Amino acid sequence: MPGTDVNIPDATSTDRLGRTVVLDEIDDTNWRAVADIAPADDQRRFVAALAARYLLLSMRGGEWNSLAVRAGDEIVGHVMWAYDDEDGTHWIGGMVVAAGQQGGGVGRAAMHALIRRLRALPECREIRLSYDPANAPAAALYASLGFRPTGEFEDTEIVVALSA
Repeated sequence: MPGTDVNIPDATSTDRLGRTVVLDEIDDTNWRAVADIAPADDQRRFVAALAARYLLLSMRGGEWNSLAVRAGDEIVGHVMWAYDDEDGTHWIGGMVVAAGQQGGGVGRAAMHALIRRLRALPECREIRLSYDPANAPAAALYASLGFRPTGEFEDTEIVVALSA
């Protein structure tokens, strides 16, 4: 089966506190909480200062699909994805975990959930994302999930891919 070489659980994902981490559609009940998500200060050179920027890209750009990251009953992050119909790849972008939630496994659990969601799409052949080479925590996370460098760059960011 495609993608079984990477250990992505079939069941729900949990963080290190044992909270179930799920991805919710953005709606009238959660958009403000998502918009207010801010990363830790040391991450602001890699991601937007507020998730609101990514929500606007999703609303105005037409390419990206934003999702709320919820751990238990609390909105703790944002992630977005897009489909590139030119090359048939799915892209992950704009993942922000609230400063107070970082280091607790929320980002990993959110990535597991998003990878499962994208792999379930019939047209999903490959999942890509890019990150700043100086962002060591991101590099370690994505490598541990099975993403491998493609040799390409998106501006100055390293592009990595995961087979679906």
